[in-house]
Amino acid sequence: MALAKNSSFLKRNLYRLSLRRWAKAARSARAASIEQLRQERNEARKLKSQLDRLIHVADERLALPMVGSYSFEKPFDSDWAWRPELWRGPLAKIGMSSAQNKEMLGSEVTLFHDCQHSELTLRQIRNTREADLAPYGLRLDVFKFDGSFLSVVVDMPGEGAQGLLKKHLIRVHTIVEFEKPLEIFARLNIKNGPNVEQIVREMPLNQQDVAVEFDLAYSKLNEKRIEKIWLDLIFEGPEMNQVVLRDLTVSRRPRAEL
Repeated sequence: MALAKNSSFLKRNLYRLSLRRWAKAARSARAASIEQLRQERNEARKLKSQLDRLIHVADERLALPMVGSYSFEKPFDSDWAWRPELWRGPLAKIGMSSAQNKEMLGSEVTLFHDCQHSELTLRQIRNTREADLAPYGLRLDVFKFDGSFLSVVVDMPGEGAQGLLKKHLIRVHTIVEFEKPLEIFARLNIKNGPNVEQIVREMPLNQQDVAVEFDLAYSKLNEKRIEKIWLDLIFEGPEMNQVVLRDLTVSRRPRAEL
């Protein structure tokens, strides 16, 4: 017990001495000799590198919500639900500027546009608000826009296509923030044999928490030939705007029998 107290006391003293030393070095930097300044800069860089590593890991672990979270509200009778990797965990590549057509962020999200000169930035951001259930979000910055279309495509896993029937309702839920009003359309694409069934819904952006449903009963879907599903988020009038998708989840459930 005494050893633990002594160790804690020594650590606090060493911390205070180190903090005092670097505070003094910062105050004296403009008057220090070039040789002394060069030495202190090298030492400070080594120290900063370790501190940055600690801060990065601490921010990651202490921030809400927890990384890898699958927690989200879904209809009670859902038989499949999913949150894409970009909103679930950290990507190896977190962003891109002057993003080109068909450039991918992670393995499931692809940007599509026909701009001659791209002034588009796509970036994964960390959600830290207590209200957020998704650990990460997607931020799209659009400056000058000389194209005719802009969309973010999300590829769904094979599990979403397995057992999919015309009696299913597919629900897409997202939390959207934007600098100025724009229109966003969600288009569900289902490849079945040589055909691609497409259903489009406009997202009601009069509130941040948005959900749209796709009723497959009115489609010409061939249930026996379903191969792949993907979702297009189409942005109309995106110029000089910043759009943040704080969350994106997809679920499906069978329609109630009449």
